[in-house]
Amino acid sequence: MRIINGYNDPIVDERVQDWKDGKRKEPEDLLDALILAKDLKGKAELSVEEIKAICTEIMFATVDNPANAAEWAMAEMMNRPETLGKAMEEIERVVGNQRWIQESDIPRLNYVKACARESLRLHPIAPFNLPHVSNVDCVVAGYFIPKGSHVLLSRVGLGRNPKVWDEPSVFKPERHLGDEEIDLTETKLRFISFSTGRRSCMGVALGSAMIVMLLGRLIQGFSWSVPSTEAEIDLSESKHDLFLAKPLHAVATPRFPTDEPYSPNDEKASICKK
Repeated sequence: MRIINGYNDPIVDERVQDWKDGKRKEPEDLLDALILAKDLKGKAELSVEEIKAICTEIMFATVDNPANAAEWAMAEMMNRPETLGKAMEEIERVVGNQRWIQESDIPRLNYVKACARESLRLHPIAPFNLPHVSNVDCVVAGYFIPKGSHVLLSRVGLGRNPKVWDEPSVFKPERHLGDEEIDLTETKLRFISFSTGRRSCMGVALGSAMIVMLLGRLIQGFSWSVPSTEAEIDLSESKHDLFLAKPLHAVATPRFPTDEPYSPNDEKASICKK
C-alpha cells in the first residue's frame, strides 16, 4: 500500500491542483474523468480520498495479476528450455527482431498466449474466487445449494482437477493449442482466470493484453538462463499465498543493443538483429 500510494497520491494531488488552477481545460484520461465527475446537484461526486482509493484499487487489479502470471510462466518455462524456445521462435516468426511486440500482434501469438493461459490455470492469483451468494435454491452437479448460501469456487481445485486435465501439475502450454482462438478467459470453468458470466472481471481485455505484452516482451528482449548457483528454478509455492515462495531470480542477457534509446511505440525504430 505504501509503495502504490507513494506513486499514485502525488499524481492525483497534482492533477487536482491543475484543475483548480485552470491549467487543464479538457479531460484527457480516466483520472480527469474521476476528478470532473459531478452529482445531480453539480457538486463533485468523488472526494480526493475516494479518487485515490479508486486508483489504488485499479493498480492492484491490473498490476498484481499480470505480474504474477508472467513471473510464474517465466519460472516454469526456464525449467523447460524447449517451451521457452518455442515461444521465442513464434515471436521471431510473427514479429521479427526489428521492433518490439505491439498489441496488434497478440492475435497471432498463439503459443505465447497458451503459455500465459497455462500459467493462469496452474498458478492462480488466489486459492478461491470472490464469494458469491445464491439468490434462489438450486442444484449444481447433484448438490443442493440453499438460497442465501455463500459460494466459493476453488481456483486450485478447478485448474488442477485430474478429471479434467491430463497431468494437471505439469506446465504444458500445448494443451491449449487445440482451440482456434486462444483467449486467457475460460468460459467453461475448467479453471478461473477472469471468472465468467455477468459477475466476471470488467478488465478482461486490459488484463489479457498486459499479461501477453509483459510475457512476450520479456521473452523477446532477453536471453534467459538459470543462475549458475542453482540447478533449476525453485517452483515452490509460498505457505501464505500462491505466489512463488522465492521471487524469481534469473540471468537476463539483453538481445538488443542498449546504447540507443528505443521507443516501443516507434514502429520504424531500428533494432539490430540477434
